[in-house]
This record gives sequence, structure tokens and C-alpha cells, in this order.
Amino acid sequence: MAGVKLDNVRKVFDDGHIAVHGASFEARDGELLVLVGPSGCGKSTTLRMIAGLETPTSGTLCIGERVVNDVKPADRDIAMVFQSYALYPHMTVAENLAFGLKLRGESRETVAQRVHEAADMLGLGEMLARLPRALSGGQRQRVALGRALVRKPQVFLLDEPLSNLDAKLRLSTRVEIARLHRRLGTTMIYVTHDQVEAMTLGQRIVVFDQGRIQQIDTPMNLYGKPCNLFVAGFLGSPAMNFLRGTLRRDGGLRLDCGAFAMPLVESAALAAHVDQEIVVGIRPEDLRPVASAGAHALQARLEVLEPVGNEVFLNLDCHGTPLVARTPPVALPEPGHVLQFAYAPAALHFFNAQTGQRIDA
Repeated sequence: MAGVKLDNVRKVFDDGHIAVHGASFEARDGELLVLVGPSGCGKSTTLRMIAGLETPTSGTLCIGERVVNDVKPADRDIAMVFQSYALYPHMTVAENLAFGLKLRGESRETVAQRVHEAADMLGLGEMLARLPRALSGGQRQRVALGRALVRKPQVFLLDEPLSNLDAKLRLSTRVEIARLHRRLGTTMIYVTHDQVEAMTLGQRIVVFDQGRIQQIDTPMNLYGKPCNLFVAGFLGSPAMNFLRGTLRRDGGLRLDCGAFAMPLVESAALAAHVDQEIVVGIRPEDLRPVASAGAHALQARLEVLEPVGNEVFLNLDCHGTPLVARTPPVALPEPGHVLQFAYAPAALHFFNAQTGQRIDA
């Protein structure tokens, strides 16, 4: 096993497009690190540079103690799982699993042992004689995982491996990957655009946007203390609500949104932004419908109800500002009614409207 370290790694393509702006982070030995962000943010390019499929324009890339900028992919001791299964259609599951080992000249006994170990680990034992066309999408992805697993690499690289699966299969395969990591203890770097995958799989998460790293932290720290508006809006489903206005002091702090005002609790950090435009963020689960307005409440019209079983999403109009509240499946009025929603001041997030950076209140 080995860690992976990037020091100011930059990638500029021949047409001048800067895909990655000086990425610096470390995947610790045995860690499952997730790179997440929207399409085109540079996360897959970063993974391909680690794999050796793209050459960094500048910066240093290490696997273990070795600088690998100029090392061929085959000599990096990594295994990669792609979004497409890339199985050989004319080979059985067993032959697909064994192919890479045979190319490396492993003995017949070693190949057989590793193939059966991987098959047992991934529940493929009864499918070894089947061709890929006889497998479901989830089974094919398990074969792709097994093909990487048999090599026993220092580092696993997974590039959106669940994107082609339906929702149910994504969930079950995600659990299999987490179990596999716990069992092997091997360093894994996992790329996804799905923030739910990132939050549930990653021990730490690297959030990318437009080729730049926005924040690196544990899932719950990212969720509870996002460093800027992008991270706050990207992580969480439904996304964080944002209310933009001018911070005023008039018998106490309040956010002046024009059509309405939002009372806030006094703090030194906020006091420095009086008479400036700020953004207040609040998670949907932190808006609670109440019978009567208290000191800290918002009034909003119910637009659409989205029942999803164990909870209900309420799509609201707060004087022209769209909000979403998340509640248990309690009895609720029909759309069109005006409701009161309480919020805890401690649950609010504050951001500089110009820079997007977090204001610690």
C-alpha cells in the first residue's frame, strides 16, 4: 500500500485550456479519498494524471515515496476502474479477471488463486463461466472491480464507476465498494459528480470547481461548515437555501431582503459586515413549520409538496425567494397556503456576497 501526494499539480492542454489549477492534496495510505465536483471541473483529469494517462504540465506527483511524473502507467502499481466496464465480450468472467495477470506473466496457480479470491469477495463465484452479455450492469461492474482487485495494486483509482447503473444498483454497488475498502485497507481515490456518493463513501472529500480545489475535509465537516457558497450549494440534497440581502442594525441585527427582514443574532464576525450585502444559508432540515411565528421565523407560501416516503420536501415562495423545507411526513395543508417556518440562529451559515467566502459567526 501507499499514499498519493500532489504538490501544485497543473494541467494545461494544447489549446490553452487550463483543466487543473495547481492541485495540492494527499490521499493517505489506506484512505478512501473522493474527488467530487460538477462536469468539467478537473476531477477526472486529476485522476488520469495520477494514473499516468495524462502528463502534468507542472507540479510534483508522488505515489508512496516515488515521484511518478515521468513513470509509465504500467509501472505505477495502480489499478483503475472506469465508468464503462470495458470487459472483453468474448471472454468469460474468469478469463476477464485473469487477463491482466496473464499479461504480467504470473503463474497459473497464482492466477487461479487470485481469480477465485476476487470472485468470492465480490459474489461472482457462480458466474465465472458466463460471458459479459449474460450479466446485469451491476454484475459487470463487479467484474471490472474484480479485474482491478486481482492485481493487488498499491492504489485503486475509480473514475465514476457507478454512473451507468440505475439507482438501486448504484446503492448496492456503493455498499460493496465501501466493504471492499474496509476489508482490503488499500488506498482508493474515487471520482464522482454525485455528492451523495461522495458523502457516503469518502473518508475525506476534495471538492473541485472550474479546475480549482475549493475545500478538503471530512463529509460532515464539509456539510456543517462549507468554506464558500459553491461548497454550501453543491453538497446536500436538497441543496442549501440562500437568502441574499443587506445586513442592517436596527435594534438588533437583521438581513434586509427588501420584501422582508430576517432577524439575526448579534456576533462580532457579522458586526464587521453591517451595511454590506451578505448571503445567509439555511439547510432544508433546519426550516421547521410552526403554528405561530416566533422571534426567528420566516413566512412563505407553499408551492409544491414532494412526498418521498419517510419525509416530505416543501417547495416554498418566501416573498419571491424560493426555499425548500424538509419535514417528517406529517399532515400538511394544500399548496397555496401561507405558513410560518422557524429556524435556529445557530443553524445559519453566512457568506460574503462579493467573494462567496464563509463568514464565521
